[in-house]
Amino acid sequence: MTGDELLRRSVRVHGIHVGRPVDLLLHPSDPQALGLDVLCGDDRHRFLPFSAAAVTDRYVEAASPLVLLDLREGSFYRREARSLNALRGTPLRGHSSLQDVVLRSDWTIGELVLDGHERVPLDGIVLPSRVEARRPRWLSRRRRRKRH
Repeated sequence: MTGDELLRRSVRVHGIHVGRPVDLLLHPSDPQALGLDVLCGDDRHRFLPFSAAAVTDRYVEAASPLVLLDLREGSFYRREARSLNALRGTPLRGHSSLQDVVLRSDWTIGELVLDGHERVPLDGIVLPSRVEARRPRWLSRRRRRKRH
């Protein structure tokens, strides 16, 4: 299953829709997926670890609402995990760039999806350990202005 396929599934608890995944969070250094950044119905982001979820063809079922952890800006998973969305476009293998990952049933990354949907084995390719999220240009300009 690819990261994009996972992000298209809704997240449920006991069959009730609670949110939608907006990002796949990866281990800081190992080629392993940790869980999902879920945008819940109350407009808050929560972390759903794969160890507490079951994935079906149509949705991701959380074992309990208690396993959806608050994902604030300074939280451990926000600081330490790699975001698939932030890694997209990272140059790999010369001029190709990362578009997606292919996950095995144990949540390890087996393949990478590069430009043009080319799938390559992870063998020998090292993903960056941490990529800072790109800020929109307008936000960067706004922060540089001095207030008088």
